[in-house]
Amino acid sequence: MTDRTTAGIDWPAGFERTPADEREPYPGDLSPTRKESFQSVVEELERWGATSVEIDTESQHYADRPNIPHQHDKPDDVGVVARFRREDEHADEGYAIACDRWETQRENARAIALYARRMRLAERCGVTTANSTFATARLLPADEEDAIVATGRVEQEPHEVLGVSPDAPDAVVKGAFRELVKDAHADHGGNGEHTVSELKSARNTLLEESQ
Repeated sequence: MTDRTTAGIDWPAGFERTPADEREPYPGDLSPTRKESFQSVVEELERWGATSVEIDTESQHYADRPNIPHQHDKPDDVGVVARFRREDEHADEGYAIACDRWETQRENARAIALYARRMRLAERCGVTTANSTFATARLLPADEEDAIVATGRVEQEPHEVLGVSPDAPDAVVKGAFRELVKDAHADHGGNGEHTVSELKSARNTLLEESQ
């Protein structure tokens, strides 16, 4: 197990970092606190079938809460790496998800948690499978590693995709979907922010959660 009570991040080998001057404020939901953002990484990964989750940052972590970096640390490197294993894989096979796209550790942790949540919900809706995603996150033997990178486009909650409240009635969800899908459809130039598939996934998830 990695000693996370000492400072220094072990970034997955071979993965290109985001230059500090290209990082941006996270545009998604940042209502969770710093502590909650890191806790949600572990929770969402475990719901996705991960085990032995370890979060790595440049900061020192609390000895009694090894996946939580010290609250008042302001590291130059704001990257966050979540390493984990799977229940149905060999014990020596590891995986990782990393993010350094946003300006703070809290934002990058939040992005990883939302990424894991979206992938889990997509699997439940039959959009994709966790196995195909986990395969790209497998850490290779020796010093070679391959990691899922939660960077680039922001992973949004389903209600954020449709622009409705988290507890919006089914009629509101369906109405928002109908309006947004017009902009996303190829017949209308495909100028929407989200694809038809993304909108359908968000709609189906919200309708399923309301049942």
